[in-house]
Amino acid sequence: MAQPLRSPAALQILPSACPMDCPDACSLDVQVEDGRVVKVDGSRVNPYTQGYICSKVRRFPDLLYGEGRLLYPAVRRGAKGEGGFARISWNEALDLAAAKLRAARERLGGESILPFSDGGSNGLLTQDTTDARLFYRLGASRLARTVCSVPTSMAAAGLYGKMAGVALPDYIHSRLIGVWGVNPSTTGIHLIPVLQEAQRRGAKLVVIDPRRTQLARKADLHLAPRPGTDLPIALAVIRWLFETGRADLAFLAQHAHGADELRARALPWTFERAAAVSGVPAEDLERFARLYAETSPAVLRIGWGFERNRNGGSAAAAALALPAVAGKFGVRGGGYTMSNSGLWGALDRPAALCEQEPATRILNMNRLGRDLLERQDPPVAVLFVYNCNPAATLPNQEMVLRGLRREDLFTIVFEQVWTDTARWADLVLPATTFFEHEEMSRGYGSMILHRSPAVAEAAGEARPNYEVFADLCRRLGLARPGEPETAAALGDALLAGAPRLRAAIERDGFAYPDSGWAPIQFVDAFPLTPDGKIHLVPEALDREAPLGLYGFQDDPATRAYPLALISPATNRTISSTLGHLYKGIATLEMHPQDAGPRGLRTGDTVRVWNDLGEVRVPVRVSPDVRPGVVFLPKGLWSRHTLSGTTANALAPDTFTDLGGGACFNDARVQVELSP
Repeated sequence: MAQPLRSPAALQILPSACPMDCPDACSLDVQVEDGRVVKVDGSRVNPYTQGYICSKVRRFPDLLYGEGRLLYPAVRRGAKGEGGFARISWNEALDLAAAKLRAARERLGGESILPFSDGGSNGLLTQDTTDARLFYRLGASRLARTVCSVPTSMAAAGLYGKMAGVALPDYIHSRLIGVWGVNPSTTGIHLIPVLQEAQRRGAKLVVIDPRRTQLARKADLHLAPRPGTDLPIALAVIRWLFETGRADLAFLAQHAHGADELRARALPWTFERAAAVSGVPAEDLERFARLYAETSPAVLRIGWGFERNRNGGSAAAAALALPAVAGKFGVRGGGYTMSNSGLWGALDRPAALCEQEPATRILNMNRLGRDLLERQDPPVAVLFVYNCNPAATLPNQEMVLRGLRREDLFTIVFEQVWTDTARWADLVLPATTFFEHEEMSRGYGSMILHRSPAVAEAAGEARPNYEVFADLCRRLGLARPGEPETAAALGDALLAGAPRLRAAIERDGFAYPDSGWAPIQFVDAFPLTPDGKIHLVPEALDREAPLGLYGFQDDPATRAYPLALISPATNRTISSTLGHLYKGIATLEMHPQDAGPRGLRTGDTVRVWNDLGEVRVPVRVSPDVRPGVVFLPKGLWSRHTLSGTTANALAPDTFTDLGGGACFNDARVQVELSP
């Protein structure tokens, strides 16, 4: 295993790994001088990431030591949201936090406490270890973390049991690559050279995205659907495969259940009907279907972008069904890749938690505003926010902010920087970054597990999550002797049931899953469903979806609000992380066909609004977004718009068809010149 942080020296290059919300799981070389990170580069420990990293992580020294870093505990002074705080000691801060938690529990019950975290950009030691232990023992409300990936995860689990996907480096063996619902140019950059090499070897590239992204410009075929219409596209291809005799009936008979039912549900979706709904020409849909049917190996890189609407779970399930129907498994470079996080099931969460999850109420994170403002029994009295920035990242943003304004709500924010949410806190606690504490992280695209030491001294008085939550357990009388509390003990507990992984981690600092670095689906990786079969119409998913699995819900656009607003990721932020480093004002991107009738030109300040709120920003007129769609970046902070609101102020807090996921891309808006 890599050596822990050594005594400060003039200059050291120390090993680390990136746990941020990205599928690639880069291994890192970190230049450290006198205990401070001065430069971050890629290393070659992870063979997939090949020694280079994204510009986002290169900017981490600016987060560590720049303006906005939270350096000490502080309590609010003045009105909520105004940013007035006074410094206090850690002892005072933890005493206050413990007192507020204890008082809420005694007065209203444990469910009046709401721990609010997401953790997509956290490792395995700083999410769901001592923090979950604390809140389970308090009897706190539980949080449904559904803002991202739950509908697609449910689809993958229902159909395949989260089977290992095609290794991303193996795409060089593919002759057809479909990139659907993901933009690796900004969220998984190491796939780009693999795609380029595959194209040099003769592979065809199909990109399905409502924007003409950098990758879409280089594709052999770009399908630009209206948001929320990926489901009809997938069903139309499935229908065509069955009706033209191109479905692999022998494979389906041997390895799948529900093929006849899937065929019946796809039958109404001709190319013409799917084209009318999606806005993609019928001839382009047929061209995609023919390419996919007639080319092998063929692989689909399925992402999370198309889950962010009312049809998201069914769309993911339909796309995942395609390689089974077309018989694309059993060859290297053939099949699909979504998330490979399910491959690390051997990690022993119960041994790290030392506590059973209680049967307390569950609140969906996408409705935080409602949960804070509408009558609950008991009401939320203490909100403990960590590992996320809900004021910037949740739908129905205006309602979230009104909830945070409640004077009878005590909000604790445990953070690395002064986020938009931290400014609404009553108590702030400074957290370390992954460079400042020991961490364990896993790839969900690349198949690797890292355990990395701290490489820098903590800035100011910042402390790791696991240390602070363990301290609160002790102060509240909830700790038990012998429980793992340190990073080393928690890491050992997680690996207790996986001796092979533990041996590899201790020897090398990293490990590969049991399926290996590059499994071939249906050769050495099979469905992890109870019977080992593909379930094309899983009963549990069929019961949950409002219209049944694969049932299409119509577009929510109205005459008043005809434009679909989307907010995809960019190369600047990871969700909202690093957003504070950018000072400029964001722009709304709009197609000329939509801008012209509204009298709008590039550079005009526009008002984007619906019944939930409004955003004021400059506009950029561009053909790179399809007609009927406008685009504001994901991860914006209040400072990035003229109104102090973001695209999330316009996003409904309605749910996806599966899993209660967020419907950001169901925002329907109007745009006009700002007065």
